[in-house]
Amino acid sequence: MVNFVTPDMLVGLDDAPEEVINALRIEPREPEQDPTLGISVSVNREGTPRHRLVTIGDSLTQGFQSGAIFNTKLSYPMLIAREMGWDKNFRYPTYPSPGEGLPMNLERLIRELSNRFKVADGINGIDLAFVIPWLWGYFNEIENYWERGQGRQAPERGLVNHNLAIYGWDLRNTLSRNADIAKIAIQEKPPKDDANLLNFDLNFLRQTPEHANEIATLRVLNTARDSFGKALSPLEAALKLSQEGNLETSQGDGIECLIILIGANNALGSILTFQIKWSGKDFQDMTKNDKYTVWLPSHFKAELDMIVELVKQIKVRHVIWGTVPHVTIAPFARGINKDENGHKVKTASRYFPYYAPFWFTEETFNPIQHIHITANQARAVDSVIDKYNEYIVDAVRQGREEGKDWYLFETVALLDRLAARRYIDDEQARPKWWTEYTLPPAIDALQPKPDSRCFHSNSKGRQQGGLFSLDGIHPTTIGYGIMAQEIIKVMELAGIKFYENDGVTERKSGIQINFESLIREDTLISQPPTAVSAVLDFIGWLDMNTNAVSQMYKNSL
Repeated sequence: MVNFVTPDMLVGLDDAPEEVINALRIEPREPEQDPTLGISVSVNREGTPRHRLVTIGDSLTQGFQSGAIFNTKLSYPMLIAREMGWDKNFRYPTYPSPGEGLPMNLERLIRELSNRFKVADGINGIDLAFVIPWLWGYFNEIENYWERGQGRQAPERGLVNHNLAIYGWDLRNTLSRNADIAKIAIQEKPPKDDANLLNFDLNFLRQTPEHANEIATLRVLNTARDSFGKALSPLEAALKLSQEGNLETSQGDGIECLIILIGANNALGSILTFQIKWSGKDFQDMTKNDKYTVWLPSHFKAELDMIVELVKQIKVRHVIWGTVPHVTIAPFARGINKDENGHKVKTASRYFPYYAPFWFTEETFNPIQHIHITANQARAVDSVIDKYNEYIVDAVRQGREEGKDWYLFETVALLDRLAARRYIDDEQARPKWWTEYTLPPAIDALQPKPDSRCFHSNSKGRQQGGLFSLDGIHPTTIGYGIMAQEIIKVMELAGIKFYENDGVTERKSGIQINFESLIREDTLISQPPTAVSAVLDFIGWLDMNTNAVSQMYKNSL
């Protein structure tokens, strides 16, 4: 591929380190078609591993959706465990609460708002006079539950979870964080009760549970400890599970399949904050590295190499490594054009001139006034992610060359092939290798057909979107189903067996998720909230006229 970077693509990248400039690409990296990378491995299948499935990752693996971790029984690992006939054995954390999740379940919030105030057709000043006091009470109840109520009670005893993913974690967190670090963070800065109706304003984001990530961590990892009670990281917890061996002799591989899908949070901060801050020399210091929004490729590789060495110690039969998705495709960062010449920065480009929070439209967004990143910054982030993925591919290749049954799952390619505004709607922007993803028939038959656009719904039902949940970053349940289906294909390639619900009757190859049933379980699809579009329209109008939401959002980060 000819990859000439023109001078105009460097505008706005004055602070980018040389290795970022050297990584810039015109077209995205071409994904690998063969999960084995063409390298055959002889697999020892003696014994029955005690733990059939273990997963390590971030929010995508934990099952985060619509601003909260709540419906973990519908995470993609759990959907896979169902198809394996092992869902009754698969252990995962739960987050029951008055608000149904942590930190803030936007789906439940909007349903409550719609049911109480009938705002499906729009929000006006009179509505707001009633909505604000109710919101104060709603947020206060959730905050109290997690900060001072039952939500603080983490499990003290029990078995180690199989889903060891924790939302918001990057490579360094996965290497080093554990439950005791989370406890110390909570103890050093006890949560304050910020609720005060007299001082209530539109700063909703501030009145969410403090230490939400630490609370979530305790529910995943507090039972992950060695024989001396020492807290374990996710990788150490997987190692402990693997050392339990097989069912027959308690020797050999203790884990049949380990899925590792991490790295998105090493770049996701770029679109969450709409700021590009390249990682510095202290990138491994967890007390300081929160200030960075994108890790340099060399820094990513340094931490990936450490993870790879730890994974080599785990007694596991098959490992599936996922690549990092292009975070700029997620509808949270909406591509906006303020130029009269066309939708993208130029013909055949995959980028829009600006990327701003999803509540903006071409009419409400002002690049002088509102937070955003530019096309060149988006390209830089995507190019750096392509380097991350080259390193992940190299790790899988090296593992297979050493005789380990490691596989590559191209998460990035799955998202690219579902990218509506970037590729599906713009044939000229498509790279030569690109093909549109074929949706399962049950999803394809829905009207409108679900896509990667921002979710919109009103009193008439879902109007657009459907693959991403209300936070614009994480999948809906059917989106997680698509992920599970594609990972199952890799698992079948590895020779992993799937069973009926009895866990005994072996199923024929070509395992297919029942998407008709999954659609019924996906409440965003089967029962779309009626006020989503109204809320987004109101937020956009408010920000256009006052800039209040953008400032509130920026100050809350």
